[in-house]
Amino acid sequence: MKKKILVTGGTGYIGSHTTVELINSGYEVIIVDDLSNSELSVLDGIEKITGIKPGFVKFDLCDRERLMQFFEDEKNITAIIHFAASKSVGESVQKPLKYYRNNLVSLINLIEGMQQHNVTRMVFSSSCTVYGQPDTLPVSENAPVKPAASPYGNTKQISEEMLQDVLSSDEILHCISLRYFNPIGAHPTGWIGEHPMGKPENLVPYVTQTAIGLRSHLRVFGIDYHTPDGSAIRDYLHVVDLAKAHVAAINRMLEGKQKDNYEVFNLGTGKGYSVLEIIHTFEEATGVKVKYVITDRRPGDVEKVWADTTKANRELGWYAKSSLAEALVSAWKWEQYYRKNYRKP
Repeated sequence: MKKKILVTGGTGYIGSHTTVELINSGYEVIIVDDLSNSELSVLDGIEKITGIKPGFVKFDLCDRERLMQFFEDEKNITAIIHFAASKSVGESVQKPLKYYRNNLVSLINLIEGMQQHNVTRMVFSSSCTVYGQPDTLPVSENAPVKPAASPYGNTKQISEEMLQDVLSSDEILHCISLRYFNPIGAHPTGWIGEHPMGKPENLVPYVTQTAIGLRSHLRVFGIDYHTPDGSAIRDYLHVVDLAKAHVAAINRMLEGKQKDNYEVFNLGTGKGYSVLEIIHTFEEATGVKVKYVITDRRPGDVEKVWADTTKANRELGWYAKSSLAEALVSAWKWEQYYRKNYRKP
């Protein structure tokens, strides 16, 4: 019998790509998602790629009663990958209570459900935002957690603290927190990718939407940072590489290779690229020009950050293999497919 993995937020951007990699690795997947920031058509894309449509149940994890009923109905869950959360830095500054409610209440409910229904393994979707603006680069897992630059970042910090406290008191539970840097790109088929509801908050979807004519121009938030070209620098990681790291984390837990019942890994490429470098690389890789304007810095953004991936390379046996150009070309392929098949510019 295949081992069953619950993927919360599995119709979302990272969740859908992780579902593909789990299925390709021989796991059975059931998804829980409220579709607040994703679309049901993603399941068709997953099936088109893998030949298998994952199980799907629609509800909000903040609905504790519904979640407990779900655990009663699904008796054979081996492990959980928890993606479901609100994730826009900018929106979190404007709507902090939405982020504290969605991101923290859902996790509390999920942990209680695990404890009551003997599910002992979780991979948690965390973020490099917990480091704030690091003192030294590249940033390793030993870097101090800084005061959060946004409510979103704070929910990730609080979630990790919550998990550590619970796992200290309950040694049966095991968790791996994966601290992502900046996921970009799409599946190489172009059949699933990032499709934010409304105006994008992340850079690459804004680049591709501008390139296809949906947006008149792209805004570059700040060009007065202490970086070579003045724009902010991030570690941009191909989403398929990121998805494979989740499979590696699941395997590590199920094979009993964890050194502690709570572990943390940074996931990135180990190299930083500026916003302007992303734009210019996209133009070079696709041959499509992107109009952009310079505007003020955005509240909650840090100046520069990229990962030290030594621990993930060593312990998970995981490496980011895709180039920046490959990631951007895949994002453009997805954008064209999506507009042709689902939404017109």
